[in-house]
Amino acid sequence: MTVFYVALAVVPPVALTLLGLWAFQKKSQGKSAKKVLVSQVAGFIVLTVLFSVLTFSVAAASETDTTLEATQTQIQTQTTAAVGDKSEFMGLGLLAAAIVTGLAGIGGGIAVAAGAPAAIAATSEDPKSFGKSLIFVALGESIALYGVVISILILNKL
Repeated sequence: MTVFYVALAVVPPVALTLLGLWAFQKKSQGKSAKKVLVSQVAGFIVLTVLFSVLTFSVAAASETDTTLEATQTQIQTQTTAAVGDKSEFMGLGLLAAAIVTGLAGIGGGIAVAAGAPAAIAATSEDPKSFGKSLIFVALGESIALYGVVISILILNKL
């Protein structure tokens, strides 16, 4: 069972990294940016569907293991139902935490990508504006931190 959890933690970042390297290679070979972007979006959708299915299957497998252990040790039916209810939503909780962290990271990246060049330009024109411009960049970065905090709260509920 732990093999599935390790696979869910290791394989998605490796697959996304390989997908990014493949896109960089295709772009350096002269393919148009639009074709590379379409292939990246398609690959991301395929990976998202694949790992969503894997997440649900791991949750279903852990529920089956919990039921087997409960029958072997003859735990009361109320305790078995409570454990079954908790493991029933484990896959959805893991998926929700991943989506929250990913979308918050993307949003924070977009915000910093827009704010940081403007802050550099403002600082180059007037060095006294460094503090004000730093606040705007920090606000963009805080979006990603809020996503991580919400993800931790979701994982603590599991």
